[in-house]
Amino acid sequence: MVGKADRRNPFPGDRQFVGALHRGLEILRCFRPTDSSLGNQDLAKRSTLPEATVARLTYTLSKLGYLTYLSGEDKFRLGVPVLGLGYSSLGGLKIRELIQPHLQELADFAGDGALIALGARDDLTMTYIACARSAGLISLQLSVGSRISLGRSSIGRAYLSGLGEDDREQLMQRMRIHYGKGRWSPIRKGILSSLQEIRAQGYCLNFGNWHPHINAVAVPFRSKQPDAPVLAINCGGPSYVLTAERLRKTIAPRLVEIVRRVASYASADAAPVA
Repeated sequence: MVGKADRRNPFPGDRQFVGALHRGLEILRCFRPTDSSLGNQDLAKRSTLPEATVARLTYTLSKLGYLTYLSGEDKFRLGVPVLGLGYSSLGGLKIRELIQPHLQELADFAGDGALIALGARDDLTMTYIACARSAGLISLQLSVGSRISLGRSSIGRAYLSGLGEDDREQLMQRMRIHYGKGRWSPIRKGILSSLQEIRAQGYCLNFGNWHPHINAVAVPFRSKQPDAPVLAINCGGPSYVLTAERLRKTIAPRLVEIVRRVASYASADAAPVA
């Protein structure tokens, strides 16, 4: 009998899936850019794993160098090998170099407080892999490595729209389990609405759904390079700067044009299509 999927085992019944490895990686994923260190209790709460299991995993990860134990705090911080993996991953995404000037150009146009980001999926979140921000005193406190909700953000919903139907449905089922019936219903409604927006106009809007005072617009992105991952790009900022009208009339068309131009590159060394 195939078991029920949950966060501890998202692929029940798959004999090739190594659950112990999954749990270890879940511990590493618990760390956020704002975390200096976390204890076993913190990690157990975030991962939903038993504390005894977490203790064994953190011991193993510290022995391998992926975690560093801070004896004075009885906590752990990420080790240098994790940083090496991150840079290796980013180094393999040549699209970051191609798209960065376009992101900065849009950030400068959007003005004070605007943040433009290219994102990729990490489990049930979107992780920023390239960012550009406008000059100004006000700015979203997000940067490369920041993670935001897959289901509640415009960039997450744009990513979902870029997937094939089967892959999207699998993620929707995982989010349903993760959020529970009560929380999932409005999130699902927002996702379906965003999918319709993208089919109709190429972008989706988010007015205060991710954060009460933040408006955003996002588009899916898929390079024409073979085996390129699905990505998404967003532009977000304070609602009094990025008003609904401004996002629709000036920001969204420029975002769609960025995707059109960059996706036309035949390879990492190709020149942009005029």
